[in-house]
Amino acid sequence: MKRLHMHVSVPDIDQAVLFYTTLFDAPPSVVKHDYAKWMLEDPRVNLAISARDRDAGVNHVGIQVDSAEELAVLASRLKAAGNTTFDQEATTCCYAKSDKSWVTDTAGVRWETFYTMGEATSYGEDEVIPASGCGTTGEGAACQ
Repeated sequence: MKRLHMHVSVPDIDQAVLFYTTLFDAPPSVVKHDYAKWMLEDPRVNLAISARDRDAGVNHVGIQVDSAEELAVLASRLKAAGNTTFDQEATTCCYAKSDKSWVTDTAGVRWETFYTMGEATSYGEDEVIPASGCGTTGEGAACQ
């Protein structure tokens, strides 16, 4: 089953945790010094926040899936739509180990489709996927 994902960059993690905990009437399922995540069922969303030297606001949106097969289907849809994708396998980010496929939509919004295999003890690579999807040339081993 799919779950909507949104990652928001925040200037103050403690204030943001208090705000979203009050909004959702639920504590985060993961809390770190620079990151928090809510895995909600109503609405079915994975909301992540982080304070990592980025401009405050929506960092990216996405779709989380429950299997590698679902991720392959979504990634193939992105490619079929004619968009350049950036694929990451077994990457560590946001205290989780995941396979991902990134794309930028026609409005410039970054979308992350991903399957998480497990937790990680560190935040991991805070790689910035360029708005163009794969750097300035759209080329690279992970670009499809």
